[in-house]
Amino acid sequence: MFVGIFEQLAEGFLITLELFGLTLIFSLPLGLLIALCTMSKFYPLKLLFQVIVWVIRGTPLMLQLFIVCYGPSLFGLNAMRDSFLAATIAFVINYACYFSVIYRGGIESISKGQYEAGQVLGMNRVQVFFRVVLLQVVKRILAPISNEVITLVKDTSLANTLGGIVEIIAAAKEVTGTYAVPLIYPLLGAGVFFLIFVGVLTILFGLLEKKLNYFRI
Repeated sequence: MFVGIFEQLAEGFLITLELFGLTLIFSLPLGLLIALCTMSKFYPLKLLFQVIVWVIRGTPLMLQLFIVCYGPSLFGLNAMRDSFLAATIAFVINYACYFSVIYRGGIESISKGQYEAGQVLGMNRVQVFFRVVLLQVVKRILAPISNEVITLVKDTSLANTLGGIVEIIAAAKEVTGTYAVPLIYPLLGAGVFFLIFVGVLTILFGLLEKKLNYFRI
């Protein structure tokens, strides 16, 4: 029985990992793009993305999940049939907006003298940003980014609210029906999976922080 419970939870955790991985892959670069848009000198573009970030940060992720999945029905279209795709889109947009605020804070913390020094060396603003500024920004934002990433691990459990997504919490609930055990036991098992994964991430971020210690800022 215990082997079967473990296997069922492990299968659910693989779905959790898939949602987590896809969210990071797309939200990290998208967050940087949104941050640059919110800092744009073209005011209409800047205002548009500032409003988008404000709306996303001001509404619950669960509500955003339902809007992405069922929102098309407001325009006479069918709701999204692929719940996992809807969840991925909602998570990517949500976390991209949160990452954008972190990116923006890191970029604005770099002194203008860094840009001027790069331009004196013959680099344009884009080259200065990617060759001089970006790695310093990464060093400064690593702690808040790691906090958001760990929050993402736990937020993935919200995906099962759409139905059809058997991530680890949903798998834990199914275990009770399969093996007739109290719900608390598979939920505690799911908690162990989360703790181990968060522990691994914490170690990895700690190693990365040491790796970037050559930036004394």
